[in-house]
Amino acid sequence: MLDEYPRPQLVRDSYLSLNGVWEYALSKDKTLPKSFEDTLIVPYSLECKINEEKHILQPDEYLFYHKKLEIPEGFIKDKLILHFTAVDQIADVYINDKLVISHEGGFLPFEVDIKPYLQKENHLYVRVKDVTDTSYLSRGKQKLKHGKIWYTPQSGIYLPVWMESVSNDYIEDILVTPDIDKSRISINVKTNAKKVKVELEGKEIEIKANEKVILPIDNLMLWSPEDPFLYPLKVKTDNDEVTSYFAMRKFSKGNENGFYRFYLNNKPYFLKGVLDQGYYKNGLLTPEKDEDYINDILWMKNLGFNCLRKHIKIEPLRWYHHCDKLGMIVIQDFVNGGRSYHFPTIAFPLITNIHHKDTNYRKFARQDEEGRNKAKQEFIDTINYLKNVPSIAIWTIFNEGWGQFDSKEIYRELLKVDDTRLYDHASGWHDQGISDFKSLHVYFKKFKMPKHKAIKDRIVLLSECGGYNLAIPGHTSNTNFGYKKMEDKDALLDKYEAFIDDEIIPAYKKGLSGFIYTQLSDVEDECNGLLTFDREVVKVDIDKMKKINERIEIS
Repeated sequence: MLDEYPRPQLVRDSYLSLNGVWEYALSKDKTLPKSFEDTLIVPYSLECKINEEKHILQPDEYLFYHKKLEIPEGFIKDKLILHFTAVDQIADVYINDKLVISHEGGFLPFEVDIKPYLQKENHLYVRVKDVTDTSYLSRGKQKLKHGKIWYTPQSGIYLPVWMESVSNDYIEDILVTPDIDKSRISINVKTNAKKVKVELEGKEIEIKANEKVILPIDNLMLWSPEDPFLYPLKVKTDNDEVTSYFAMRKFSKGNENGFYRFYLNNKPYFLKGVLDQGYYKNGLLTPEKDEDYINDILWMKNLGFNCLRKHIKIEPLRWYHHCDKLGMIVIQDFVNGGRSYHFPTIAFPLITNIHHKDTNYRKFARQDEEGRNKAKQEFIDTINYLKNVPSIAIWTIFNEGWGQFDSKEIYRELLKVDDTRLYDHASGWHDQGISDFKSLHVYFKKFKMPKHKAIKDRIVLLSECGGYNLAIPGHTSNTNFGYKKMEDKDALLDKYEAFIDDEIIPAYKKGLSGFIYTQLSDVEDECNGLLTFDREVVKVDIDKMKKINERIEIS
């Protein structure tokens, strides 16, 4: 039911999960219904198998939720904060008959203090509207006419809902920025309190709130996938206390023998990654249990990978926590939006190797100024939401031209928000010659390193490749989509081995800094995963796959 504490970097002893059975209703009338005659399970979408695939919400419909709030006696302090981890796509939240907050955007969290609205008996209502891909709003890979690389649209509450009760001087947020070169961190604690106490490395230190404070690290232990060391941290005000953690690590671009490479902790580090869509057979955008997150990460580590590209999706903080703890570098995509994509625009560079300027808004389906402004704010909000996550190394702004626009301007603005990580402004194509990566997608031909003129002073990353298809009987749908079909597990492993030996290793010697294989698991029609959609079958020999990946850097 995903009832684990949802925010591992800001844990306090006040927590009340609202996951479980809720009442729901559907209507084309936006008025809150007077009665609810059916139920579904939160946090799972209306459209997933866990909720019996009840209905695909249409753009002209409303989905209503209702839950009676049962608040334990003595739970409420100065504030009672209601948290939604994600609601797809537009949400209006009511306590009793009062609208308390509205939120637009299906992938980011929002919260509200509901204490002022409480009565003797309290009811929580949520009204949801989801226009999916009929507007400019961000939707990721959801599409009403889904199939192949586009997936079943999902609506409503699909990640945990929870409450916490806090004091007026509660700790709202903590930002920790590591500096391994000077063995120190900067910490900024957001709170109404004037001063806070920090417990770090066995010492308690009093610092000022709401400003950057520098603290030394006496025992420097570097984080890496091979040794994912995390420092525990405790922060206190007079009436509040939270536990957290951070890591000492550095992601940067460096020059090794004339090649620009990805650096981890001031040393070249080769990224061996997998495209991770974050979809599950029964819950779609949502796993059935927290262990599903852990298992996906461990399977990929056991196969010899050190990186996951979280593709066009934002996960809850627990997923990133497991990457931090288990040691998995994350490439985090922003979620795409825009109007219906023009196939000639999307496919043009794949055929001609000619890249359009992304200031042509109509060509990239970004003609809505309101949509562009909202997307830019969502990019900033995504960084601020995930900025504290140690394992995130790279932000991917756009993918394959899907809703791409103004990437030069956006890249400059995002650097002001976070200059501690690297940026891939255009994964795949429509390269504008900027950011830290020359980022390539190659599926249908042999990969060769691009010419130096195209690389400029950037890192070469093969940010999508492979896509080898193997359908496992009894573990796939009727549709079997993929780029290159394999006959059996041996053929798949042989094909992957040849890819590493004939393409990746030669390119590595010429400056390639990493690859992202498509993909972690099958997803609906796609059968190009290393795991089946139900996660019941690993399609390759684990030990052999790991040995193949291990020989990249020693060849």
